[in-house]
Amino acid sequence: MHSILNNYHVIIESIEDGVFTVNMDFRIMTFNRAAEAITGIPRSEAIGRKCCDVFRTSICDNGCVLKNTLTTNQPSSDMPVFITRSDNRVIPVSVNTAVLRDSRGQMIGGVEIFRDLTEVTRLRKAFQKEMSFDDIVSKNRLMQRHFSILPQIAESRSTVLITGATGTGKELMARAIHNHSGARKGPFVAVNCGAMPETLVESELFGYRKGAFTDAKTDKPGRFAMAQDGSIFLDEIGDVPLSAQVRLLRVLQEKTYEPLGGTKPLETNARVIAATHQDLETLVKEGRFREDLYYRINVIRINLPPLRERREDIPLLCDHFIERFNFSTGKRLLGLAPEAMASLLMYDFPGNIRELENIMEHAFVLCREGLIYPCHLPDRFQTGSDPSPVQGPMTLAESEKTALLRALERNGWKTMATARQLGIDKNTLRRKMIRHAIESGERGGS
Repeated sequence: MHSILNNYHVIIESIEDGVFTVNMDFRIMTFNRAAEAITGIPRSEAIGRKCCDVFRTSICDNGCVLKNTLTTNQPSSDMPVFITRSDNRVIPVSVNTAVLRDSRGQMIGGVEIFRDLTEVTRLRKAFQKEMSFDDIVSKNRLMQRHFSILPQIAESRSTVLITGATGTGKELMARAIHNHSGARKGPFVAVNCGAMPETLVESELFGYRKGAFTDAKTDKPGRFAMAQDGSIFLDEIGDVPLSAQVRLLRVLQEKTYEPLGGTKPLETNARVIAATHQDLETLVKEGRFREDLYYRINVIRINLPPLRERREDIPLLCDHFIERFNFSTGKRLLGLAPEAMASLLMYDFPGNIRELENIMEHAFVLCREGLIYPCHLPDRFQTGSDPSPVQGPMTLAESEKTALLRALERNGWKTMATARQLGIDKNTLRRKMIRHAIESGERGGS
């Protein structure tokens, strides 16, 4: 037995993961070589102290993984945590915990194994950088094709039309084109054409001269004048009235315009980038959009797919927003618990990326530290139960089942409506329900 214990000690000392054990008072009893290296704390200073005083993790005060294991008698695996080293450098680690028992099976403490994820985090950020263009992140194949040609599009002076549903990131794409263009040192002027009263569109775009109308007491430059030497982004161009479309066509054709009340044309070199969530071809057929203007702005077209068609981007976007909100709020949230991520992956996102960003901001308000759980998400993701962190991590199968149950409850257990919201076939939903032993008949849904 003595020989076995000696070999056990040698093995623990030789592995690259940090290992320590605690008694029932959470005082450290053993502390291996890797634990010293990762934390920067000598073994002699760690043994006998409470683990929270040594590690100073982001969840020591609330949501301690080791405490949860000793309380629930359930091990934890691959839980992400931030720890503060002896030099005050904060690093990410992955934590596994288990219960320690004596020869009679009585609980005498716990063991925690932790792995330094600094290099993994660096590689993940490098991967995210490859999957991004400016502030746009995606690994979707269509978006990657857009990324590959954006530098050439940006270098040209051609008019660009960006199409896609509301919230898909059309303005971000326009800014990315501007930032990589020859006009990047000039201004980027964004105009929401749908938010302007019809009677003010022309004066807002082209400006006016003193005396052009009753309240025109001084000259006022329009948005095209403000965008000189830069780019002008005409968002929701489909809402521009026909009267202003004629003048806009002249700007694109001749690079000149006249302010209201003006007598001399002014030249503009502003790069025009337009965007719309509407089907302009349909508007042309209905006589609500000029055909010649449509062909003028539809030189280079970029279509942004809705988030439900690029679900593989949801984890990437969540990481992106978590990093941004961590920076702006001063928090150090670690990410989403598997069950929270499963809920998002099964959601339809009618508001697209903008809705996901709002969801993450909502979670940051409610979550103080550690992982984001479903209880931190908006009400539409709740099922009436309290999925608190003490339940421990869920398996992928449990996460999928939880997400399916929430979707079914949101839709009154109607499988057709649920499948439509999840963006999957009804038969696929039924197979998943059978696999997870979810009975729809008892709830009266179909």
